Amino acid sequence: MNTFVLKLIAQRLALGLLLLLAVSVLIFVGTQLLPGDVAQSILGQSATPEAVENLRRELGLDQPAWARYFDWLGGILQGDLGTALSNRQDIGQSLWGRAGNTLFLAFWTAVVAVPLAILLGLVAVRYQSRWPDRVISGTTLTAISLPEFFIGYLLIYVFAVKFSWFPSVSTVHSGMSLGERLHAIALPAATLTLVILAHMMRMTRAAILNVMQSPYIETAELKGLGTFRIIARHAFPNAIAPVVNVVMLNLAFLIVGVVVVEVIFVYPGMGQYLIDHVSKRDVPVVQAVGLIFAAVYIGLNMLADIIAIVTNPRLRHPK
Repeated sequence: MNTFVLKLIAQRLALGLLLLLAVSVLIFVGTQLLPGDVAQSILGQSATPEAVENLRRELGLDQPAWARYFDWLGGILQGDLGTALSNRQDIGQSLWGRAGNTLFLAFWTAVVAVPLAILLGLVAVRYQSRWPDRVISGTTLTAISLPEFFIGYLLIYVFAVKFSWFPSVSTVHSGMSLGERLHAIALPAATLTLVILAHMMRMTRAAILNVMQSPYIETAELKGLGTFRIIARHAFPNAIAPVVNVVMLNLAFLIVGVVVVEVIFVYPGMGQYLIDHVSKRDVPVVQAVGLIFAAVYIGLNMLADIIAIVTNPRLRHPK
């Protein structure tokens, strides 16, 4: 790995950290601009002004905004996500199990969606402008046009209400076996798969078709190699950079964008935890979960950029 590539990677890492710092400022400022008083909402409208003032002092709300931001950021850097205002529980401990549930759902969705999207993309290129390509493209275009809540409720109606094959409420806990957990998340995983499958498939198809115009592909065809072999062994490896980028973007969505799906299926993940505490105006929880989502999204995008740099032969072997 040459010096130029290392410099590019270092720049991406520095840019990612600066972007995360900027997002932390936006999250903090956004939560501070919310209407109402946190102390008043905790104590209720019947609380005396003295009680409200004492709670504000206890929560540190009497300090300047910049001091509260640096206190919060310092705690985050030390692994302290703070304490929930609604139940006085440690946010880190409350998030631990829920983060595992969200990652479990995202992992098994990715296990199904990523290989399936790539395979469908390869098949669509192999049968370009023929009926398999039209069926795959039309189906995925329909799926990408539908909002995820509609897909979720449709799957609940068909597979939970009409056929009773899967539960409509995806409850998971530590005492369940792997098979029971997979059965419980079948519908939310299917919903997320349909949401991200189309984007990855269409990007795979477009990237491979772009490579298929290259001169070395024509050389491989003149040698008599089969069409699918040319696509799989010669075109796809050279189209991997844009495919990796779109896969990483969709993996980030699986973790960050699960809020709606978790609410629909009452799944005990980070998204459901966030919505529960937004309704309670629990600012520390909103800040912590928002920053975690931002860190995951920025981190996966940064990883995609680094993979694209490392796999680019023009950067690894400059003339």
